[in-house]
Amino acid sequence: MITDSFKHKGLRRQMIDYLRTKGITDERVLQAMNEVPRHFFLDSSLDVLAYQDRALSILCEQTISQPSTVAFQTQLLNIQEDDKVLEIGTGSGYQTCVLCKMKAKVYTIERYKPLHNSAQELFSLLKCRPKCFFGDGYLGLPYYAPFDKIIVTCGAEKLPEVLLQQLKVGGMMVIPVGSDTQTMYRITKTDENTFEQEAFGDFKFVPMLQEKKFR
Repeated sequence: MITDSFKHKGLRRQMIDYLRTKGITDERVLQAMNEVPRHFFLDSSLDVLAYQDRALSILCEQTISQPSTVAFQTQLLNIQEDDKVLEIGTGSGYQTCVLCKMKAKVYTIERYKPLHNSAQELFSLLKCRPKCFFGDGYLGLPYYAPFDKIIVTCGAEKLPEVLLQQLKVGGMMVIPVGSDTQTMYRITKTDENTFEQEAFGDFKFVPMLQEKKFR
């Protein structure tokens, strides 16, 4: 049985204080991250590291992003209550829960079956209710489009045109783009065929896979 002890809550408050020093000013983001127990999403052997600002290993040779990256991407999205959000790469489910705590309507897709299954168990435990899909995130979820916001939690070699088309006019996508090191971009759809790009520095993500084989 996983517990959220006073120690964990104290470490989480310290993490929030640290995120403020890193330029996270959106109080809704900070509040959501203070509510979500990050250690639930990690192997118990990593419990002591859960609230440090570092990426950590999870199933399927993937990683859970460091808290400052989760906070930064979420802040860039400017999440509003009832925003319809597509998340590419459920991973551990941590980012998903942060979005749910901000009262977004989250649609999340994962290509690794063990991660897909594990995340759903945690969502149930934490009383988060995203719509979960197992499949190719590169293709998005055209049946459920358009979306107010799209967040990509893996590194894409180029901007996926198919995802851009799933944005509402006025919607935003936050995505790391690049092969080895990625640049974080916020793409705003200003009309049906026009997009504005803003760049926000370099990051390191696991690669976004474009293939038909799932695991």
